[in-house]
Amino acid sequence: MKEKALENFKNGYSCSESVVKAAADNGLVNHSLIPVATPFSGGISSGCLCGAVAGMQLVIGAMKGRISTEQSPLDAKTLAKISMEKFKEKNKFTCCKALTAGLEMGSPERKQNCCKLVCDCAEILEELVSNKIES
Repeated sequence: MKEKALENFKNGYSCSESVVKAAADNGLVNHSLIPVATPFSGGISSGCLCGAVAGMQLVIGAMKGRISTEQSPLDAKTLAKISMEKFKEKNKFTCCKALTAGLEMGSPERKQNCCKLVCDCAEILEELVSNKIES
């Protein structure tokens, strides 16, 4: 999934879309989730939460989120927490501004940095799905 997410990003999908599309292409979520990911790129277009991280959380929600109040939200919340911790272990921050500090928008350096972040999120999702990370 990591390679597919990277390919998506290099082919013009945003960071958030790339992660969600990779998950969809691997049958984890429906392709209709891809446009839902669009506004989350670039830190929700404001530099807040990293778009790749937001895409990862969208996939977790689509896979494990509840559709009624009779269901427990614990699986989704547990996986969300674990995924955030794993991302912070690799990158320290989840804030787009912090993760891209000093990198000019559209620069090759920023694109390369974001490639790593997209790959990290796809890899974390892959590990969660294959139960390589304990919940």
